[in-house]
Amino acid sequence: MTESVTRCGFVAIIGAPNAGKSTLVNQLVGTKVSIVTQKVQTTRFPVRGIALHDDCQMILVDTPGIFKPRRRLDRAMVKSAWSGAEDADCIVLLVDAAAQLAVKHPTGDTKATGADHKAVEDVDMIVKGLQDNNAKAILALNKIDLMKSENLLAIADDLYKTGVFEDVLMISAEKGHGVKDLRALLEKKMPEGPWLYPADQAADAPVRILAAEITREKLFLRVHEELPYAAAVVTTKFEDKPDGSARIEQTIFVERDSQRSIVLGKNGQTLKWIGMKSREELGKLLDRQVHLFLHVQVEEKWSEDRALYAQFGLEYES
Repeated sequence: MTESVTRCGFVAIIGAPNAGKSTLVNQLVGTKVSIVTQKVQTTRFPVRGIALHDDCQMILVDTPGIFKPRRRLDRAMVKSAWSGAEDADCIVLLVDAAAQLAVKHPTGDTKATGADHKAVEDVDMIVKGLQDNNAKAILALNKIDLMKSENLLAIADDLYKTGVFEDVLMISAEKGHGVKDLRALLEKKMPEGPWLYPADQAADAPVRILAAEITREKLFLRVHEELPYAAAVVTTKFEDKPDGSARIEQTIFVERDSQRSIVLGKNGQTLKWIGMKSREELGKLLDRQVHLFLHVQVEEKWSEDRALYAQFGLEYES
């Protein structure tokens, strides 16, 4: 009796901020491994989700969005995204099809926003980067549920002409449409080899980091209108209790006192809501009771802290 051949490889999911990368990774894995909010640039370090199907294991690198960097943190995020792509066996460029349509093929019922123009500029920059590195990728046009099918062909044709795409797929990461086809295509491109992770493992990010990301997601979900990208969450303590529960302490860093007030909310109600929602999800993730304690600290230059970069797996550039 011959043993079945196993496949294992790395897939980099790249794209402009808010293209839907985290949602796609979560769909491919079948469980939540990367945070999803209505804020762009929410993924600050590559989260490896692990997707299993039959004899194939795919390690999905959910990279930060690639955009024109301004701050040191921005540069570290973009560098991390390109590094994830260079090290992968296969690259998927996820593109917001609705933004492409609004900017490049406007119709009577579409009007391009500033965010749409920025998304298109970022995609053009990414395509140029792929061309410069002689890299090939799979083009996945996302958010097709928001537009008519006849409009997709023109968008696909525009991007395919750039010469960097081996395949083109139409998907809706949120609805799951076309995700099975993408998974099947990726499986075929994975090299033969032994699995790198146990079959029951969904991600290789340390639990401390995943816990911090869950809390950061709840933070942005609650105060996405008031709070800019000026906050970070760090798990400062993770303790296994004798009764099987976990005690987790986290610090939310903000840059100004006014932002601290926003996170706390009136009579501490905003922070209480964030803690409650994060505790609920952490309990499900860890499959045990979680005692979560949140602290809010003003640190004007938290984004310059080398220790935070190390936690997120980012490179600190002087």
